[in-house]
Amino acid sequence: MTVVKPPVSRATHGADPLSDVLRTVKLMGALFFLVDASFPWGVEVPHTDAFSSILLPRAQHVVSYHIILKGSGWATIPNVASTWFEAGDILVFAHGDPYAMLSAPDQPPEFDAAATLDFFQDMASGKLPFVIREGGGGEPRSEFVCGYLGCDMRPFNPLLSTLPRLLRVKRPDTERDDLLGRLIDLTLAEARRPRVGGESIRLRLAELIFVEVVRQYLETLPSHETGWLSGLRDPVIGKVLGMLHEEPAHPWTLNELARRAGMSRAALAARFAHLIGHAPMQYLTLWRMQIAARLLAESSMKVAAVAHEVGYESDAAFSRAFKKIVGVSPAIWRDNAVASN
Repeated sequence: MTVVKPPVSRATHGADPLSDVLRTVKLMGALFFLVDASFPWGVEVPHTDAFSSILLPRAQHVVSYHIILKGSGWATIPNVASTWFEAGDILVFAHGDPYAMLSAPDQPPEFDAAATLDFFQDMASGKLPFVIREGGGGEPRSEFVCGYLGCDMRPFNPLLSTLPRLLRVKRPDTERDDLLGRLIDLTLAEARRPRVGGESIRLRLAELIFVEVVRQYLETLPSHETGWLSGLRDPVIGKVLGMLHEEPAHPWTLNELARRAGMSRAALAARFAHLIGHAPMQYLTLWRMQIAARLLAESSMKVAAVAHEVGYESDAAFSRAFKKIVGVSPAIWRDNAVASN
């Protein structure tokens, strides 16, 4: 069987590294539903390793987020202080940690980890409605949208690496340009009038909502923050990231990047490493390996062709670099990907 070669990771219509990363790490909606909770309520979610095979068997990783529409509560992660949330907040659990969402701190959850796994099984198999009602029947009530997304973590996902274990984002107070609000309204409207293809639409909306949450987080980052998203926002480093993502196979050198960025080599290297956490050439190699990993997993291209696609003239040099970063050879990576499908 011939496998269609996936598109090369390259920003189009101008450099857009965020879209490039989201496309290349295969962001995909897995589960999406609305919780209508009455006091007291609480749910305990196990580590994603326990349920990723239920929601998306082929996904390397699952990210969850919750948009609080009404009420308030507490979010807890092991070894992290409990976080209070209220209507207008968005919570993102990006790293697969076990967590709990509770109407009151230190409250025993109504659904423990085992019950949550059963719930995921029933929800993923289509046995449950879009709106889930839970809790003890008292006041106050809380409502929140829950989204679960699959994506790749290996060999390199720069977006997830920059997000904290528990991210809390506040929706803008103004209704002007509130794309997130419109996406949520569209999702709820779609759920209230079930039609053929509705689940597919809701999952695509779950992806769009997550992207908008990331964009809002990017806009609110303090100026002193470091990380990949902070690098995107920096005028110089953002330009360099755009160049690397637009032409990942180009034979880049630090000299050329510095010249195009209008900085000295030393200044660019120091600023890039401070914000991104990698030297520019190291970042390029990591991103090339992410592109290569996807090509190996999803296409029938020979290793030599993949090497050329990501900027290596020699498949031997590519194979050495791939094994050094990923831990296995390109052939073994491909075999493992085929076996998991």
